[in-house]
Amino acid sequence: MNSFFASVEQEMNPSLRGKPVAVVPLHADTTCCIAVSCEGKAWGVKTGTKVGEAKRLCPQMQFIEGDHGNYIKYHNQIVEAVESCLPIESVCSIDEMACRLTGSQQDLKTAEALAVQIKSTIRSRVGSSLRCSIGAAPNRYLAKIAGDMKKPDGFTAIRPCDLPQILHQLRLRDLPGIGAKMESRLNQKHIDSLEKLCSMSPKEMSQAWGSIGGEEMWLLLRGEELPEKTTEQKSISHSHVLPPKLRHEPGAQQVLKKLTAKAATRLRQEGFFASGIKIFVRFMGQDAWKARCGLLETQDTSAFINAIGTLWKELPAGSIYAVGVVLTGLVPEAFHAPSLFEDQRRNQLIKTLDRLNEKFGKDAVHYGAVHESAGLAPLRIAFTRIPDESEV
Repeated sequence: MNSFFASVEQEMNPSLRGKPVAVVPLHADTTCCIAVSCEGKAWGVKTGTKVGEAKRLCPQMQFIEGDHGNYIKYHNQIVEAVESCLPIESVCSIDEMACRLTGSQQDLKTAEALAVQIKSTIRSRVGSSLRCSIGAAPNRYLAKIAGDMKKPDGFTAIRPCDLPQILHQLRLRDLPGIGAKMESRLNQKHIDSLEKLCSMSPKEMSQAWGSIGGEEMWLLLRGEELPEKTTEQKSISHSHVLPPKLRHEPGAQQVLKKLTAKAATRLRQEGFFASGIKIFVRFMGQDAWKARCGLLETQDTSAFINAIGTLWKELPAGSIYAVGVVLTGLVPEAFHAPSLFEDQRRNQLIKTLDRLNEKFGKDAVHYGAVHESAGLAPLRIAFTRIPDESEV
């Protein structure tokens, strides 16, 4: 999807259509744009641009504090629209999905016709402001690259016979998986273009990456399809940029408690216990601070809140900008070994509270420790994780 969050805002509010729009987590010059409409991008404003800089680049930019619940609803409608045209193999993120072409669908003209059908179906069923770029290629990695080659509303096909020459026009950073650090490592080896990268041997790429990832990249760039890797979930996390009125220790701690309660609820919903917790605080103009501790395997919200209270006592002085919590050492419920000190009645109480909230609405019943946090840290979407509608 092109400029997904901003396009949803334009769809919901026709007065925003055709105008530069940026979606922000909160109204503050120090925060970043998390989505920018196509009209805004024409002024040089990008995802990640600081709001203050965006105002300088585009004085007429309209800044919207997004309601992420709406983005989830539109995402689900888009999934249904695409599914009516072609089966979805994988929902990759809130604004990206992958479909597999089989048989005659792999004919280039047929694939292009399917792309046109998908675009038209999204516009007619979901919203006229919603546009997407579609890529077709021998594997999902190249299809993602192809989809990025013509934005907005484009279609690009990469055929096996086009490889690797069609990639030479791109920059190293255009490849998913090559960030600033990897680009610097490649530059040190005098690799500063896609043409030079594609000329490397599998062994040279493996050495450059320092892992098997380099050889895998070599294969992907030549159209090979690699088996999907199954990964174990290792943590559950939530973070939040604080609004200016809460950028002090008491406000930050309130938000952190709310984030911890949300993470604990997710932990139980996804069927895990946690054996560790980490908190982090970002400051204006200085390094972030982190602290962690181990726990007996637990799902208990109050145990996590007590732990962050203890860790918080070590917080250094500074101008707080953002906070976050990570539940670590995840153990599936099926492998949880109850402790002699574990209160089974309390475990039943926790599950009862979850059922009450499920029946009567989120936060209908909550812990006293987070009472003052009501309304803080509203839902935010990480592009790689789509919250369940129960979280809205």
